[in-house]
Amino acid sequence: MSLDTTPRLADPDALFALLVAAHKGLDAETSRRLDARLVLLLANHIGDMDTLRQAIALAKDSAQG
Repeated sequence: MSLDTTPRLADPDALFALLVAAHKGLDAETSRRLDARLVLLLANHIGDMDTLRQAIALAKDSAQG
């Protein structure tokens, strides 16, 4: 499976609002745990290591500039 980066969210703003709401009232450590757990749940849903490697590399490259 290859990483598909084609935009597929019908309402990306709604997703962003959902993420912001999930973090509301959390301290920094709890917020990081929420993010980590979400990543692991979605990675499990994807299930393909090659795709996950591609996603991690793309995210890391994007985060570094």
